[in-house]
Formats: sequence, C-alpha cells, structure tokens
Amino acid sequence: MREAIRILSKEGLVELRPSRSPVVAQLDIKSATEQAAVLIALENLSVELACENATKKDLENMQQIVEYMDMNFYEFDPLDMFEVDMSFHTAIAEASHNSALAKTHQAFQQRLWHARYLAARQRRNRDRVVSQHNSILKGLKMRDKRVAGSAVEAHLSQLAEDIRQQITSQNAQEGYITRSNQRVGE
Repeated sequence: MREAIRILSKEGLVELRPSRSPVVAQLDIKSATEQAAVLIALENLSVELACENATKKDLENMQQIVEYMDMNFYEFDPLDMFEVDMSFHTAIAEASHNSALAKTHQAFQQRLWHARYLAARQRRNRDRVVSQHNSILKGLKMRDKRVAGSAVEAHLSQLAEDIRQQITSQNAQEGYITRSNQRVGE
C-alpha cells in the first residue's frame, strides 16, 4: 500500500503530508495546461505514426468504437461514454505501434482524466463528438497525416481551456484560491 501511494505521489496524483494521511492532489491551472499541451502533442504524434503503422485490424477496432459511440451515446451513462471516448484515443496511440508513446500517452491521459471528464460532461454533444472522431478516423484510413492531424487539432483545440475552466470552477466550489491552489485560511 505504501509503495502504491509513493508511486501515485511521483505521478502527481497524491500529495504526501508529514504526519498526516495522503490526499488526492489538486491540479493547478498551470500544471494542467502544461500537461494538456503534452497530451495534445502525444495525440498528434500518435496520429502521425498510426497513419504509417496502423494495421487493418487497428482501423477496424477504431471504427467499431466510433460506431458504438454513435449508437449508444445517450443510452449510456456519461461516465461510461467518456470511457469509450478515451478508448478511441488509446486505440490511436496503440496503433502507432510505438510502445513508449502508448505508455506515455496513457500516463498523461490518466493524469488529466478527471478534469477531461468534467469538461466532456459539460460539452456533451453526440453529433460533434461522433463527427470529430469520424474525421480523425477518415484521415487515418487515408493514411494522410495532414488530414488526420487537422482533425485531432479540431477535436482537441478547446482541451486546455475546458480543463482550465473546470479547475477554476472546482476550486471555487471547494474554497480554493485558483492561482495558488491553497485552501483559503491555510
């Protein structure tokens, strides 16, 4: 248990406090914005390499994810649908057939999971989400890095701002000062 908590601390997901229990780390805006920029760069590299390396099976898997999302978007709980959405992005990273990239992508996706979920829940729109994922998939199937890259940019263009808004909102609700992420009065 201690080792797991230390690992979570190294990942920035848990804060260790002297003589007190660990707590879930609060993302600050600067850190989240930096991490979002890295995640977007990883998504772009994933798409570029997937255009070169994706197998027919990889592309079929992504197509199934998009079709599943399209058919079940409003029938599923928003959390479950968000997980399906994230599985599409994971599938792209895996289709790069670069294990270091896929692992790094997964780590950044996990770090930003909560903030991205809150942002996605606020902007929940089936037509936009399905259309954007189909555009990415189209570029991948064409093996056109420019088309696929532009589709990823369009899909993730609001990511940093959406996360910033969610952190600001969550911090305000929890009594945090957003610039320093310290509790008021501490």
